Amino acid sequence: MAEELKELLEKIRREGIDAAEEKRRMIEDAARASAEEIVRSAEKEASRIISDANARIAAAEASGKQSLKQAARNTLISLHQEIAATLDKVITMHVHKALGAEELTKMILALVKEAGCTGKEKTIIALKKEDLEKLEKSLLGELGAEAKKGIVLRHGADIKGGFTISYDSAKSYFDFTDRALAEYIAAYMKPKLAKILEEASGPEGR
Repeated sequence: MAEELKELLEKIRREGIDAAEEKRRMIEDAARASAEEIVRSAEKEASRIISDANARIAAAEASGKQSLKQAARNTLISLHQEIAATLDKVITMHVHKALGAEELTKMILALVKEAGCTGKEKTIIALKKEDLEKLEKSLLGELGAEAKKGIVLRHGADIKGGFTISYDSAKSYFDFTDRALAEYIAAYMKPKLAKILEEASGPEGR
């Protein structure tokens, strides 16, 4: 009987983690969809920088073909660095706006409720201090009495936005911080921007 109970608890824990993984995929899909909007913002900034780069190249034409090629290469290197920095700023700004108190509450509640969180292991949610103070009452108020017993909210010293969640008493965790989401979106978008730059640079950049 004890063995059957152990297997049942393990099955419940496994199903909870699977549900959390599914919710994580849903959030990533939503982030991917919003990335298109961020691409458009980055494209506008890229167009401005490219226009400035073309002006620099035109001014360098008088110094000869070889000098022009070198100037073009240097300009494109500088251009890529400027756009990469701009992209990171745009992404960080959008992600920070998207992780307000209301949205954080919805995300955490969905993850906690779908995972079950009623086993022996504690579900530990870490947030920055300001978000912790805002969400503690509203978040716990939405959860049932049984779920509350297994939920621990704590301050994450290194978290600047978003949260991490662990279903096994902090042995492992899922990262939904602003930094992790920004890195994910940047990884999705940068190949698109690289293509934009390649097309905009023309034969000189190849």
